[in-house]
Amino acid sequence: MINRVVLVGRLTRDPELRTTGSGISVATFTLAVDRQFTNSQGERGADFISCVIWRKSAENFCNFTSKGSLVGVDGRIQTRSYDNKDGQRVYVTEVVVDNFALLESRKDREARGQNGGYTPNNGNNSTPSTNNFQNNGGSQNNNPQNNNNQNNAQDPFAGSGDTIDISDDDLPF
Repeated sequence: MINRVVLVGRLTRDPELRTTGSGISVATFTLAVDRQFTNSQGERGADFISCVIWRKSAENFCNFTSKGSLVGVDGRIQTRSYDNKDGQRVYVTEVVVDNFALLESRKDREARGQNGGYTPNNGNNSTPSTNNFQNNGGSQNNNPQNNNNQNNAQDPFAGSGDTIDISDDDLPF
């Protein structure tokens, strides 16, 4: 039987890091995952999924993420129950995270933090864009100098000093 979950979404709040009585680190967080379709008003819904991560991974997750961080998680669904203080049985379904990936650059994360939790999208303060292939309002920019400057701003290897030599033998096609 298979129980695998892969999610990509944004944290709804800062992850909460705690330590068990035996000294094991555990962090809980909620991931907002956009739905693939829109409703009759054209709005896109989201699912809010409870997640838990353990040990050193929990500490690393808390050190490198905060409210609004775009992350990918890989794990499994787990259900559990407990009796609350009123004696009622409470059932919990959550994703136990095995692996995670940070899906935004440090620059984007810091910009989001400075701008109140969102990343401006060409002056539009709606949903942050993760698309680096923007069309600039439908017009093509045929000036090679401007295109080169735009590419350098988004190039993660810019300024490293290392040149990347790719021959035709390296390409898969």
